[in-house]
Amino acid sequence: MATFGTLSDRLTETFRNLRTKGKLTAADVDGTVREIRRALLDADVALVVVKEFTAKVRERALGDEVNKALNPAQQVVQIVNEELVQILGGEQRRLQFAKTAPTVIMLAGLQGSGKTTFAGKLAKQLEGEGHTPLLVAADLQRPNAVNQLQVVAEQAGAAVYAPEPGNGVGDPVKVSREGVEYARRQQHDVVIIDTAGRLGVDAELMKQAADIRKAVEPDEVLFVIDAMIGQDAVNTAKAFQEGVDFTGVVLSKLDGDARGGAALSVASVTGRPIIFASTGERLEDLEPFHPDRMASRILDLGDILTLIEQAQQAFDEEEAMKMAEKLATEAFTLEDFLDQLQQMKKMGSMKKMLGMLPGMGQMKQQLEDFDEREIDRTEAIIRSMTPGERRNPKVLNGSRRLRIARGSGMTVTDVNQLVQRFEQAAKMMKTVARGGTPNIPGMGAVPGMGRPGASSKRGKKGKSSKGSRSGNPAKRAAENAGIAATSTPTGSGFGLGGGAGQAPSEADLAEIQKLFGKS
Repeated sequence: MATFGTLSDRLTETFRNLRTKGKLTAADVDGTVREIRRALLDADVALVVVKEFTAKVRERALGDEVNKALNPAQQVVQIVNEELVQILGGEQRRLQFAKTAPTVIMLAGLQGSGKTTFAGKLAKQLEGEGHTPLLVAADLQRPNAVNQLQVVAEQAGAAVYAPEPGNGVGDPVKVSREGVEYARRQQHDVVIIDTAGRLGVDAELMKQAADIRKAVEPDEVLFVIDAMIGQDAVNTAKAFQEGVDFTGVVLSKLDGDARGGAALSVASVTGRPIIFASTGERLEDLEPFHPDRMASRILDLGDILTLIEQAQQAFDEEEAMKMAEKLATEAFTLEDFLDQLQQMKKMGSMKKMLGMLPGMGQMKQQLEDFDEREIDRTEAIIRSMTPGERRNPKVLNGSRRLRIARGSGMTVTDVNQLVQRFEQAAKMMKTVARGGTPNIPGMGAVPGMGRPGASSKRGKKGKSSKGSRSGNPAKRAAENAGIAATSTPTGSGFGLGGGAGQAPSEADLAEIQKLFGKS
């Protein structure tokens, strides 16, 4: 959610200054409200919305609910969160489907706002929910708009109705009307009409959109607005509301780096709810808009519910149960780990997922430095192994590791790190799956969980690594380097970057135990 990154940073810093105060005075509240006002204005939030928002925050912050609170600073954060939810629309609003199919959804907005891409995203999401959407190409003005919709529809696996070539040829009102009739005959239960946009609001655009609305009587009219458009977003939304009137708003390009605060003003100014948020270029990057979750993200309070929902969509429950059984029976292999990596990739960007965790705004630099290609590199190393090597990494001697490194385009050190971290993590997960608490590397023995030096004797009896016996000097040097690197691993779990001494907390271990059904 890069669009609101600057606003989030400013608000987080403002609240951090409050936490040092045991009791808030009127001057403290005024100073905090002043900083909030500046942050919102710098983020391009409409002035009328800022005035109303800060007035409510100030009134509540000076009231009894803060004065009587045990932690006044947290109470102010709660007040700002609640008021932010209100300007974002209050409650989530879902698509309204018609009682008798097909449900007609008309898209409106300026050119370049992302209507055609959103049409494909919505079609793909509806397909996943068991619907049979039909995309209607009613944008007959923009060059190649019809072709673009056909390509997007193919990617989404949805049908498309495009009788006219476009590029200025054809009657969009007639195409829209006939598209609904075609959907009824072909038993499509949802019709998504992609209408034309313009570089600016004009009478011709409004008349054409109004004529289409009269012709098809849509159940939903969604106004797609670019989150990076700036202050003109409010004026554009008002113009469309007066000329066409819409039932809901779609925020596109929320993954951009513009200030984007004007998008926060749309729901408050127009009184129409934000229904969807587009958070990336892939067709899967579309989220139902939850005002409370978006407010939490802006205030760096995290969005765990959305993260859980995405995980549930990406991970198969039956496969998860099989994986839990493998962990409990010590049958977890690198092949299983590869399957888990592929499941994680289905969830989308790791940076985006990590950004949904509470407090990650304070680790912005670490998130920026995170290289998502590390997952691809790890996958390449595992794929360079034979099935036998994946099932039993203990057979990986120096020459095998050298072969794997060359096959994956990585180094022997990378292969060693992956194998050793996998063995450590698999051992820990097996212990947790059985209901125990492991001796975590970097933490030593956990207090109260067995004898402190119980496993130290075996470490002393370990066999020393022998050098390579290859007759080829170059190969012998490479294999010896691989063996040496095995004893001094660096990086985090599975070789995915980071520090070596990172260990989960006891709370994390408890959550893992719950996952596997252990109490």
